[in-house]
Amino acid sequence: MSNQREKLFTEFPPVSTQEWMEKITADLKGADFQKKLVWRTNEGFDVNPFYREENIKGFSWLDNLPGQFPYVRSTRKNNIWYVRHEIDVKDFVEANQKALKLLERGVTSLGFHIPKNAISIENIATLLDGISPEKVELNFKTCISRTVELAKVVVNYILSRNVDVMKCFGSIEFDPFRKILKKGQDVPDWVEQAAEMVQIAAPLPRFKAISITGNMFNDAGAYSYQELGYALSYGNQVLSALVEKGLNPTLTAKKIKFEFGVGSNYFMEIAKFRAARWLWAEIVNAYKPVCPNDCDNKAPDGTCRCAAKMNIHAITSKFNQTIYDPYVNMLRTQTESMSATIGAVDSLTVRPFDEAFETPTEFGERIAVNQQLLLKEESHFDKITDPSAGSYYIENLTFSLAQQAWKLFLETEETGFYQALKLGKIQDAIDTSAQARAKALANRKEILLGTNQYPNFSESMAEKMQKSDDHSCGCSNGENTQLKKLNMTRLSDPFDTLRLATERSGKRPKVFMLTIGNLAMRSARSQFSSNFFGCAGYEIIDNLGFNTVQDGINAAREKNADIVVLCSSDDEYAALAPEAFELIKGGKEIFVVAGAPECMEELKAKGIEYFINVRSNILETLRMFNTLLGIK
Repeated sequence: MSNQREKLFTEFPPVSTQEWMEKITADLKGADFQKKLVWRTNEGFDVNPFYREENIKGFSWLDNLPGQFPYVRSTRKNNIWYVRHEIDVKDFVEANQKALKLLERGVTSLGFHIPKNAISIENIATLLDGISPEKVELNFKTCISRTVELAKVVVNYILSRNVDVMKCFGSIEFDPFRKILKKGQDVPDWVEQAAEMVQIAAPLPRFKAISITGNMFNDAGAYSYQELGYALSYGNQVLSALVEKGLNPTLTAKKIKFEFGVGSNYFMEIAKFRAARWLWAEIVNAYKPVCPNDCDNKAPDGTCRCAAKMNIHAITSKFNQTIYDPYVNMLRTQTESMSATIGAVDSLTVRPFDEAFETPTEFGERIAVNQQLLLKEESHFDKITDPSAGSYYIENLTFSLAQQAWKLFLETEETGFYQALKLGKIQDAIDTSAQARAKALANRKEILLGTNQYPNFSESMAEKMQKSDDHSCGCSNGENTQLKKLNMTRLSDPFDTLRLATERSGKRPKVFMLTIGNLAMRSARSQFSSNFFGCAGYEIIDNLGFNTVQDGINAAREKNADIVVLCSSDDEYAALAPEAFELIKGGKEIFVVAGAPECMEELKAKGIEYFINVRSNILETLRMFNTLLGIK
């Protein structure tokens, strides 16, 4: 095959980078290459429109195979990941029955959320009845104040089963800084609790005890480099503190598990997981953990390379889930699942599409599981490891993202992750990013289909809304709440709030498209305006066109319109807009011109106030119309 491939390519003359650039420059016809084709990412680096082999020279991992240090390509030779599903345990018998059904449907990993006042070996036995710890990855979470107690119970239960502990995978998730991130509450004795967790879980070598929840940064709106940089600093803070306390670095590193969110930036997310493994391997390697065994994966100096393997659990993003047009959430989570599995995560949770507005239904949960099974059983994503390897683009993304994350890691290390959290530096940085993304959404520079673009005009969601359940244990106990917490607002929340207000007002405004003049322009502007006002849940009345402005105004009043949008061409607005405005003046209708014509200032001088166009902040504009229409 290699000889045939060589003969094939020798039939084509080589093309140099210089020749490519000359051709591109000619095609641009004088336009600036950097401004026109180079993309400046939110991660802080530029992405070129094309890459060549010369762009990946010097990348140290290129000759490595999957499973080789520093694990850019994967920590294992295969790409078999755990299909995980979360179960909020209220009744242990019911939770057990649900778990058994999920296992029959292809789930291979279970995440149990245990009530803090129901931790006992009897309840754990009931929960795991018929479930083998050697066959299923088992993960447990409870209130941080009771996690140590839960760890003791789980470890004792598994050991009592006389199983092969080397075949038992899972975690008891102790997140040292979850209280700060979620509630603004400090846990001053986190080092002691973390150390105890590591020691309790030691008899189960494949069980993790410390959870580094980078996914919380993702759900709060962090960019990929922030999620990665802060998660690495978080992990290093825990590792260094426990090593200083006297714990074995090899044991400690092997007890740490990372949780990352997965956003919709497809290739960037693939690169994120590759960069994460690389950087964490280098961090752990700096501690020189000693290999206790005669192992093939031992460095020449005796350093344990297995300890440097990052265990990654990925969770599809909560930040970009929407209430309206919720089935689009399936499309988002599907591409996110693809990014995660191509990026070789160890386990994956797909959020049900309806999670944003209700307790997930059985249908929603089954679809979430099947999304992963499709990737395995029909798309065969588990049959090849790191298919992105060698892609000039993804290899460069991996390197550039790693650089930005490492820079942030070093900046955070100067203060220390824990101290930076207490000062609110990390929370402020992520909140700034979330605000920037919200602004981009309001200006349609970032798109959420069904929310700020192409909404379902007739959709109603207010009656489907349920009170959210954040699995909070409510254990504030009068503790200090003066620290900053992460703002966990979803990206679509302002738009959802706007549209729900329209629904709940009981008076759905009617927007009438007064289409006249140039056929192409009136159709384009009518479509734009329909999508614009549809994002607030208004009723849209479109039209094929009118012969006169008077005919359009008469038709609008017959329909009892609240807003009349003039849709025509810029050249025709100078005459048509003042005529329409005069005919509407004195009526209840709000007059709007679609576009930003050169005569806008002249039209404003004649009393026309409202214009909508591609430069409009859609969120603020629609809020203004809601106020004008008496919708609160």
